[in-house]
Amino acid sequence: MDRLRIDKWLWSARFYKTRSLAAEEIDKGRVQVNGQEAKPAREVKVGDTVSMRRDSVSRTVVVRGISNVRGPAPVAQQLYEETAESLAGREKAAEQRRLAREPALSIEHGRPTKRGRRDLEAAQRGWGDRWSASLDDDKG
Repeated sequence: MDRLRIDKWLWSARFYKTRSLAAEEIDKGRVQVNGQEAKPAREVKVGDTVSMRRDSVSRTVVVRGISNVRGPAPVAQQLYEETAESLAGREKAAEQRRLAREPALSIEHGRPTKRGRRDLEAAQRGWGDRWSASLDDDKG
């Protein structure tokens, strides 16, 4: 066997959990073979370059082996070799994710936490009959 459908190869190389997921990603245009958009029935051979986007990470691998059987992960990793640029890009993306701010810290307004709600209620109890927290001046 020297050629195999790209969706089958991506499944056997363990990039996707099912063949239908691989075919779906290919149909969305997230997989390229030798710089051209692929279709699920496109055949790959040893030496082809496969580029794929998954989430926000792009990977570029060179096909080193063909297998239509999904084997264990160590065997699947022998079917491809990731390029140096792809490895560097994934490491850079991982570092950016690690250094990124916590998304919850960017929320300035919205529903208060339990502690915040209790603080608001305690502050409102001190207002008495006034309609706002500002001091009312009886200068008229």
